[in-house]
Amino acid sequence: MEYVVLNNGVKMPKLGYGVYQVTPEECERCVLDAISVGYRSIDTAQAYGNEEGVGNAIEKCGVPREELFITTKVWISNSGYEKAKASIEESLRKLKTEYIDLLLIHQPFNDYYGTYRAMEEAYKEGKIRAIGVSNFYPDRLIDLCHFVEIMPTVNQVETHAFQQQAEAHEIMKKYEVQHESWGPFAEGRKDFFTNPVLNEIGAKYHKSAAQLALRFLLQSDVVVIPKSTHKERMLENINVFDFELTEDDMQAIRALDEKESAFFSHYDPATVEMLTGLVR
Repeated sequence: MEYVVLNNGVKMPKLGYGVYQVTPEECERCVLDAISVGYRSIDTAQAYGNEEGVGNAIEKCGVPREELFITTKVWISNSGYEKAKASIEESLRKLKTEYIDLLLIHQPFNDYYGTYRAMEEAYKEGKIRAIGVSNFYPDRLIDLCHFVEIMPTVNQVETHAFQQQAEAHEIMKKYEVQHESWGPFAEGRKDFFTNPVLNEIGAKYHKSAAQLALRFLLQSDVVVIPKSTHKERMLENINVFDFELTEDDMQAIRALDEKESAFFSHYDPATVEMLTGLVR
């Protein structure tokens, strides 16, 4: 496994396993499978409802806790200092761990400044090794970076071949915030896996479109957390460190960028109403 060093000196695997939309019933088995084929970074969230499955796998996997990198996220309904503080303790309990490697604010809504203060406090107490954000567009990321005590280490945003976040990436670099991708396959939208560019380049290296997509992001200095419930796909997704794309390959994939979400925009009032409405 290859690693990035975050702005606080913590090492984070460049490729991890995400458990978004993995059912609570399947989660333990999936995480155990992922760890067995070599994953050491596991990404979950309070909103996914499967932190306990991740915790069970951590307990049973046989890999020393210090060799694992566990990420979770504080949901909108737990925003604000007091609620976030309590939710961090609940996540620690569910994950069956004394510390979380990376804790993110899941969405840039509600009292996320209060949430961040609770995270900074937990960081100072050694309960969290690194703190950051998710779904923060450049305007909100810049605002946060200027008014917090501890700089965020990571920003996890939708990033894939069709939404490459090039401008946001430059802002993250400026503020030394590591860019991390959610949805590196766009959940199969836009005929992702049959895309001719990804498949034609992949054929040169005997790799799939999925592997090409992950390799492209890795070479773009983006951390990735692909998800699959199938062990053979988990193995395929982690097998992306034995080849390197040429600059011509990279340019061809960069040309796929449509510069818009395959899902929803956080600037869209309807999206904001939908997300904030989930807490009522």
